[in-house]
Amino acid sequence: MTAMNAPPFAKHLASNDKKIRDKAIKSLASFLADDAQENISKSDMDKLWKGIFYCFWMSDKPLVQQALASELAELLLNITSLSSSLSFLRGFWEATVREWSGIDRLRLDKYYMLVRRFVNATFRLLERSKWDKTACETHNDILTQEGGPLCPTDIRVPASLAYHLADIYLQELDKTLASSSLSDAEPSLPAPLSPLLNPFFILAARTPTATTYKRIQAEVFEPLFSALSLPPESQPPPQKRIRLDPSATQEQYLALVSNACFDRPSAGTVEREILRKKLLRRFFDIASEPETKDSNRRKMYALFKESSEDDGGEEG
Repeated sequence: MTAMNAPPFAKHLASNDKKIRDKAIKSLASFLADDAQENISKSDMDKLWKGIFYCFWMSDKPLVQQALASELAELLLNITSLSSSLSFLRGFWEATVREWSGIDRLRLDKYYMLVRRFVNATFRLLERSKWDKTACETHNDILTQEGGPLCPTDIRVPASLAYHLADIYLQELDKTLASSSLSDAEPSLPAPLSPLLNPFFILAARTPTATTYKRIQAEVFEPLFSALSLPPESQPPPQKRIRLDPSATQEQYLALVSNACFDRPSAGTVEREILRKKLLRRFFDIASEPETKDSNRRKMYALFKESSEDDGGEEG
């Protein structure tokens, strides 16, 4: 398939005139939703995303920022081809990592919001694909490749992006699954947690930074293993800090643990006790790999041991 040029209106995305930017966003949406469009080349995708990035940069009022963040993230779902959606997502993450260090402190929060919106839209895209194995693998590659936000070896990637992803990843997956359970549409397939968590398994094992490992364990693995260990009727009420954050879901991830599987969505949901043991075994296996840093391996083994003891013994 021949790659096509970036749309001619791309330069208007970074205009100082809001009316021109708004018109360019609408043109972009129509362009991306056109079935006749072919793949955009890497260089032109970079140019397009530079324009989109600074279009968002120009949005100053909170309500305008929120609306634009949602509109941009929804573009992922408006693109008719799954491969083109993932190409657009790759462009987003490459641009975000590339431009992140230039974001001033006053604008940082709105870009955190944009990242959250894209993570949510990505889960909805993968859910719509019925958690297609190739799509999930491509998504993982986008996150972990050199220049990706969860790449364990690229020192150019800002740690704050990995921290933010750790903070919101389970929240947005839970939110996606909760919305699906309330809709009138055909029930969705369970989310395959092993492939979806693989970028964090790898980053936890290979990061050279102790603070990065600590953040991932505290915000991803410990809450998930804890949620999977508790039956629904035993779930404690959400903590006060969660109630103070309207964008956050409950720490217990009720929708997630009730509509998840290990790696085969077509086989249906898996009982939480079995799922927990399978994920712990996957965690242990990653810790045992030769690429895992020794200091991280010790921490991963300790968490595995502690979590297995909570189950009354290690799984064989």
